[in-house]
Amino acid sequence: MERKRFRIASQNTAKLRFIGQRAGGMDQLKGLKIAHVYWDSDFGRETIPMLDTQAARYGFVVQHLAVPPPGLDQKATWLRVKVAQPDWIILRSSGVMTWTALKEAAQVGVPRDKIVGAASVCTEQDVVPAGEVAIGVICTTWYGTGTHFPLVQDILTYVYGRGKGAGPEQDVGTAPWIRGVVRGLLTAEALRTAMRHFGHQPLTGAQVQWGFEHLTLTAGYLKELGAEGLFSPLTLSCRDHGGGGSVKFQQWNGTQWTPISDWIAPDQALVPPLVEAAAARYAQEKGITPRACP
Repeated sequence: MERKRFRIASQNTAKLRFIGQRAGGMDQLKGLKIAHVYWDSDFGRETIPMLDTQAARYGFVVQHLAVPPPGLDQKATWLRVKVAQPDWIILRSSGVMTWTALKEAAQVGVPRDKIVGAASVCTEQDVVPAGEVAIGVICTTWYGTGTHFPLVQDILTYVYGRGKGAGPEQDVGTAPWIRGVVRGLLTAEALRTAMRHFGHQPLTGAQVQWGFEHLTLTAGYLKELGAEGLFSPLTLSCRDHGGGGSVKFQQWNGTQWTPISDWIAPDQALVPPLVEAAAARYAQEKGITPRACP
């Protein structure tokens, strides 16, 4: 749970760094108005504490606007956005809420290129149903999309080309499909790392965990794998399961996602202390003794 919060909080600080870049520097965030439109659930509310912390630090004003699940009724929310006239909108949504939000934003004249969505917005399946009104929306992602990566081309040739692909070929290169490939790659490399240390034999759960916590994927090695640019180089450890947590921002052009930023690192000075404090409170409440890292 706390690793998930770390990832979400890190992503949120990267969003503010992206907005800061667009504004001309983090000091230019002062006085800006940001609307936070979120799915009213644990998933949606998780970014509220971090946004409030950042608002106090950088001097912007944040307005939290909850959308009740499943997210089909958003007219009143976007009318409030129109009245507030924010400089940016942070959208925390998924599924039907995403395309409904984009349609309602268009109805009230909110520019989609001022909407920055969470990673869950970065799926073709969530923006295509919105049609042309989705053009311009921005989202944050931990991995690239598309079929131009050599690794993806190999999968098309040696897996789909031999009739062994899982699912329809038109899904290849889309965000959910790429997510599965990245998870498979990380798992395979963690196993490889563990076997180098423990020997080529069946691994225990603890040994697999050791492999993940000693996994390093450099830019050079990612290029060897045909995954250059697919995700940022990373080094995992017992203390850092996120590997740095750098993200890119991409924009929907009507047919595909186009990268519009380099890898942006989260605010590592701000996030870990907040998440560690939350983890300590959770452990105390549940009577859990946290695992000590070597």
